[in-house]
Amino acid sequence: MSNIDIIKRLYNNYTKQFLPKILLSVFFSVLVAGSTSAIAWLLDPAIKKIFIDKDQTLIFVIPLAIILAFSTKGASLYFAKIILIRVGQEITKTLQFQVMKSIIKADNQIVNNKHSGKFISHLTFDVGMITNLVSTTILNITKDTLTLIGLLGVMFYQNWRLAFFATIMIPLASFAARSLGKRMGKVTTEAADRTGLLTSYLLEVFKNHKIIKIFQKENFEFSRTEKFINNLKDKVIKIETVLVRASPIMEALTGIMIAGLIFYSGKLILKNELDINNFFSFLAAMMLAYQPVRSLATLNMGINQGLAAAKRILPIIDMKNKIIETEDPKNIEIIKGEIRFNKVRFKYNDDERDVLKSIDLTINGGEMTSVVGHSGAGKSTILNLIPRFYDCNSGDILIDDQSIYKSKISSLRSNISLVNQDTTLFDDTIKNNIVYAKLDASDDEILEAAKLSFCDEFINKLPNKFDTIIGENGIRLSGGEKQRLSIARAMLKKSKIILLDEATSSLDAETESKIQEAIKFLTKNRTTLVIAHRLSTIMSSNKIYVVDDGKIAAEGNHQELLKSSEIYKNFYEKQLRKD
Repeated sequence: MSNIDIIKRLYNNYTKQFLPKILLSVFFSVLVAGSTSAIAWLLDPAIKKIFIDKDQTLIFVIPLAIILAFSTKGASLYFAKIILIRVGQEITKTLQFQVMKSIIKADNQIVNNKHSGKFISHLTFDVGMITNLVSTTILNITKDTLTLIGLLGVMFYQNWRLAFFATIMIPLASFAARSLGKRMGKVTTEAADRTGLLTSYLLEVFKNHKIIKIFQKENFEFSRTEKFINNLKDKVIKIETVLVRASPIMEALTGIMIAGLIFYSGKLILKNELDINNFFSFLAAMMLAYQPVRSLATLNMGINQGLAAAKRILPIIDMKNKIIETEDPKNIEIIKGEIRFNKVRFKYNDDERDVLKSIDLTINGGEMTSVVGHSGAGKSTILNLIPRFYDCNSGDILIDDQSIYKSKISSLRSNISLVNQDTTLFDDTIKNNIVYAKLDASDDEILEAAKLSFCDEFINKLPNKFDTIIGENGIRLSGGEKQRLSIARAMLKKSKIILLDEATSSLDAETESKIQEAIKFLTKNRTTLVIAHRLSTIMSSNKIYVVDDGKIAAEGNHQELLKSSEIYKNFYEKQLRKD
């Protein structure tokens, strides 16, 4: 996407709707320009009438006019900035919402391929750059351009030859800023990358805080922290260095212009071709023009920062999911809930080996089916294909003879509950974590789910009971308590299909036996797929599939597999030794 295309899109999608407010800001910018020009112009009659002609009639009028001009400038600049601050924050809100919406809707694989810290950097650093481009830049362009035009008018009015001489500074400043702007775009991109890396590292520290302490790696992490912060510091220094490079250039140009102006003006005054009052009015206009010239000269750098950020943000907003619906998807109608895999092949990336190799299996409706196998055999992949967290590369998955790939995704997932081995909870109350599955659930439904999952045993011991805040990902709860809470959430949904991925992996023996009872209620007359390393969880399954190297190695119930499958028999014997 070219810079012109980006600018057009930013205008059409984010700025255009605020055009009336922006035009109002432009109106105040006109007042700023007019009052600034008036300040410079008023010095002419002030010096001539009061100091040279000693005319007392204007001794009150001109100072009052100058006060009015400065007050008008200050008030107008205030209102112009306030309007665009509000516009800028509205644009920030829109951009951040669109980025978050895109991330929430994105396929699991897209989100998993990029560290969360990078997304956070986009939401903060990059959005700020774009907001500056579409709000502050607009103010500076209008205010400073109009002010410069007004002051140039005063300068040409006072003496066209001096004005022509002074305008040489403008193209020189623009040329210097152009080269700085290109450099700014590059270092801003590098700084955004460093910010993302630092944020990613920070999240890793929070997540692995106990690991750092138990392995006594504080000093190691201190050095890593210093490295990440130093890398970001170096890039920020580069940005600030590029920004301040404009100052010596502008100061030198201004010094040259003022020196040349005084020299040339002195010649004109000596020849009686320029009055002293005209000179001071002209000089005031020129000095006041310094700020807008400098601002416009460095504007190119702000534009390059914003465009570089937009090139990182817009692709996230435009992310296209691979998991999409067909042109005419149907609502899936689940009666028995039979799930059938038909020659399903799957791999996570095109250049990787197949995780599943032409899998055929049937999960009978209303029954419990389990899948066992070594780590990496493909068990969790089988489970994740059913709610279409991923799509198979070939083959089909049918529920009651309806292809899930011809069904509405929302309809499919509304019939599925998942209890994962990596329990995911929100930094919220216990109640809100349970009702996440069904936001309109009644108190009786919540209490029933908590009771059947044995959550009430620990909830009733808490001072705030269901209103207890559990912390980030349930940090204030034990592993077993978190797992029971996730089971309560699944119970509340009352889905026709239950997916249990290591659902009892975090439970002690006593709690596990209680949860087994709860799971029996949860899965009664429901299609259930269980993945577990602990065979005690799946021994009562109607059917067990043994997966090995992406293939179905054996199938049957517990007793049958003990006789027919060496892999299953080895699993069982290892479990007995552990127990």
